[in-house]
Amino acid sequence: MKPWELIDTARIPGSGGEIRLFRRDAEYSIRVAGFELMNSRVHGSEDELAHLAMEKISGRPAARVLVGGLGIGFTVAAALADLPPDGSIDVVELISVVVDWHREYLAPVAGRPLDDPRVTVTIADVAHVIGRAGTSFDAILLDVDNGPEGLTRKPNDRLYSRNGLAATRNALRPGGILAVWSATPDEEFTARLETEGFTVEITRVRPGRRRRGARHTIWIATKAETNG
Repeated sequence: MKPWELIDTARIPGSGGEIRLFRRDAEYSIRVAGFELMNSRVHGSEDELAHLAMEKISGRPAARVLVGGLGIGFTVAAALADLPPDGSIDVVELISVVVDWHREYLAPVAGRPLDDPRVTVTIADVAHVIGRAGTSFDAILLDVDNGPEGLTRKPNDRLYSRNGLAATRNALRPGGILAVWSATPDEEFTARLETEGFTVEITRVRPGRRRRGARHTIWIATKAETNG
């Protein structure tokens, strides 16, 4: 089998670690500390994260969606497939080089979602964006780090803390959806969601087409219809 080729490396803000982009023929891999965060051939759970969330807000006029974490771009592309023409998606990515990688290498693999006029991209910490948002989003999709049990950057943990979940709840409109992707299940995170007033559904999804292997976890957490 052809070996992987290292394309580029960048520092992760606030962590001291590195994120790396590899290519093997038409396949791409993004890795941290030797661990593969995402692969262009395996994205079924990212697609499902978006589809489950967008189904919940189907029919809302001018739906506004926040996607935390660009990655290869599959979550954004899947959300766009279900977004009405008057909707919009705000993509927030911490590492600017990931956006550069997408535009230079990964866009064709994901279907060029950033070219859609309904999409805007911000280079920022998604926790900061959520904290300043007010009550403005119909859905917030978080595919940040490796889920609630962070791998790449310790400050990401605050997104999934009680304070972080309270801020996310406040950023959602009544009946809004928080969708979270994780490589592993986490009962403590489920309990925190419920403590913060969300109604929680959990789905386990295989990342690829094979019927064997690990399943990823998706939380669909619904804010109450009354604001607060």
